[in-house]
Amino acid sequence: MKSTLPILAIFAASATFAQQTDPQSNSDAKATADYMGNSTGLTRSLKISNQPGSLGQNRPEGDDPSQVIRPVPPKKVEPSEFQNFIKYATGKNLAVFGSEFFSNTPSSFAPLQNTPVPSEYILGPGDEVLVHAWGSVDIDYRATVDRNGVINIPTIGSVTLAGVKAGDADAVIKSSVAKLYRDVAVSVTFGRLRAITVYVVGQANKPGSYTVSGFSTLVTALLASGGPSATGSMRNVQVKRNGKVVGSLDMYTFLAKGDKSNDVKLQDGDTIYIPPAFGHVALMGKVNVPAVYELKSANETLSSMLEVAGGLPVIADPRRAFLERIEPGKSQPRSVEDFALNKVGLAKTLKNGDVLTVASITPEFSNAVSLRGNVGQQLRVPFKAGMRIRDLIPNREALMTRASIERQNYEGKEADGDTSPAFGDNTRFRLNDTSSISSRIGNLIDDVNWDYAVIERVDRDTLNVSLIPFNLGKAMEDPANSDNVLLQPGDSVTVFSQNDIQVPIAKRKVFARVEGEVNVPGVYQMSPGETLQSLIAKAGGTTTNAYLFGTEFYREQVRKEQQANLEKAVRRLESQMRSENAKAAANDSGGQDPAAIAAKLKAAQEASAQAIAKMHELKATGRISFGLAANDENFDTLPVLKLENGDHLVVPSRPDFVHVFGAVNQESSMIWRKGGSVGKYLADAGPTSEADLENVFVLRANGTVLSSTGRGWFSSGNSAELMPGDSIVVPEKLNKESAYKTFTNGLKDWAQILSGFGITAAAIKSLRQ
Repeated sequence: MKSTLPILAIFAASATFAQQTDPQSNSDAKATADYMGNSTGLTRSLKISNQPGSLGQNRPEGDDPSQVIRPVPPKKVEPSEFQNFIKYATGKNLAVFGSEFFSNTPSSFAPLQNTPVPSEYILGPGDEVLVHAWGSVDIDYRATVDRNGVINIPTIGSVTLAGVKAGDADAVIKSSVAKLYRDVAVSVTFGRLRAITVYVVGQANKPGSYTVSGFSTLVTALLASGGPSATGSMRNVQVKRNGKVVGSLDMYTFLAKGDKSNDVKLQDGDTIYIPPAFGHVALMGKVNVPAVYELKSANETLSSMLEVAGGLPVIADPRRAFLERIEPGKSQPRSVEDFALNKVGLAKTLKNGDVLTVASITPEFSNAVSLRGNVGQQLRVPFKAGMRIRDLIPNREALMTRASIERQNYEGKEADGDTSPAFGDNTRFRLNDTSSISSRIGNLIDDVNWDYAVIERVDRDTLNVSLIPFNLGKAMEDPANSDNVLLQPGDSVTVFSQNDIQVPIAKRKVFARVEGEVNVPGVYQMSPGETLQSLIAKAGGTTTNAYLFGTEFYREQVRKEQQANLEKAVRRLESQMRSENAKAAANDSGGQDPAAIAAKLKAAQEASAQAIAKMHELKATGRISFGLAANDENFDTLPVLKLENGDHLVVPSRPDFVHVFGAVNQESSMIWRKGGSVGKYLADAGPTSEADLENVFVLRANGTVLSSTGRGWFSSGNSAELMPGDSIVVPEKLNKESAYKTFTNGLKDWAQILSGFGITAAAIKSLRQ
């Protein structure tokens, strides 16, 4: 027992010394010696720690709000006078090169807690050190380098760390521990590192003092300060320490090349000085980075400046560059010169205020011949001496367009929502009534206009364009034919389809579709000039159920014309409704309740808008009305109409109904009876008290409109016989309360108009709903 007393005395003395000399020590710091009995005697275990919890546990790291640097909010950088001059002279807003780097300044700068500390980092007052040791002594101690540059560890004493590199801290502390204990392993890590204050002055965007991390560099501080102002230098930023310049940085080497080798490590109290820029030049036109650039010295060459700008793009024309120069001492201070960007031109010395514009190459081929239009692929091929049309178009397959191939690939797809390719052009199918595959037959390819193609030739001396037409069909059939024209460099050859330039009817293809009550419905190829009768004959004639009066005939070209006229009519009606609503609002007397008047007008406007919306939804069908008489039963009475490609004939069977809708008690479809008149069907349907029987009209199955011409359908003098499929429309009595009522009461007139667009009775009926 006595043998342990000297050791305890040494331990107590060391602990007392540490408490007296370490200002960082407090009641949390402790040094204890524990003794445990075992079979052989007493074993000593010394622990030195000021950490809470078990050995090796560090207290949580957190951001110290006092060390978070929040810079002044960035202010709007005003353009320099030179930038304003460039805008005035050229209309271009050019930024100063590198200004974007400083435009994304972080909202705060805080000492980094979790990044590795560089081994070259020099420790100093304020840095936090975490000492871990194990072996004959266990140490888990956190200390901060004091203003004298030392840390104090209980039982170990003072260890000087100021000026020591971070990578050497392990060895320095281990050396101090080894003076008292043997067989000890030491590991040193770092907590919060000190912050330093630097000053940014001169032509800075935001001059002032900034607190940054202890291992910040000149670039870090510049970023925190927003960089140089519009007139400040990026190419000669200086760091001053104790009144002397200890380093300078050309930011262009960093921004343009990523070279940060001249970056300066900052120390507390350093001053960053941004002098005025030596001068500025503008690079415009075809340069990779058009901007305002700073001159570093009076010897700056065009070559070095273009290197900073990333050089020239491939479309720049090195043969022509224009340099505008300002020489204030002359009577005409502005001058311009042009030169090539060769060795001599690139060696030119730039001056403050220079504006360099690099021209673009002319996108013209000196040795090419172009093929375009109704071809498989638009081509630009090199010209060869003796080249002719057949060399450019080797075979007819080269004239099959991609759209034609696409339509062939789509053939046979029946999936719902399948958008099938179009016929007659390079778009999609626009079918008049169905998306069935039958409507696609015969339209797989775009027919070529073999009679006419053209060469466009430009005279480079006069810049005149001449057209050289030729017969493409003859050129393809016989290479020796004169239509196999000799080509020249720069020629453009255009091939047309029969839809681009319409050919005579005799040269057009004709595929017509017939369906319904014919013996062999289908799509038939017709010869130019053939008629409806020829189509019915090819289909094997009509069946016994064919209903001549209701025969429907559709044509695509007519549909397009009908749709255009329908849209014009709807726009005219829309304008009329707006005018009627305005008149109604002006004519309302002041004696009525204003709220009631407003509600009435609003309701009328909403009703008008709904009616117009329904009208906009109507689509023309392209139906052509034959105006057949009710007693016509022979299909030879059909008009002799020459067929066109895409024509569609529908021969229906005779329906069994007559339809009645409008101002009747029961809108219905009634069984057709031979000899039944309009009056008879109206009596069966039961007109309402609001029915305008003077203006009842009939939409006939043959596509025409039949009206009573004001005499009424119940009079003995007007008892027209109805045919199967006819529709009777009963309008309401005239009511001038709103433009919508005017529209509905005038539905008869509109029905007559709409029937001319091929609009069906069902579509007209929907306008009343």
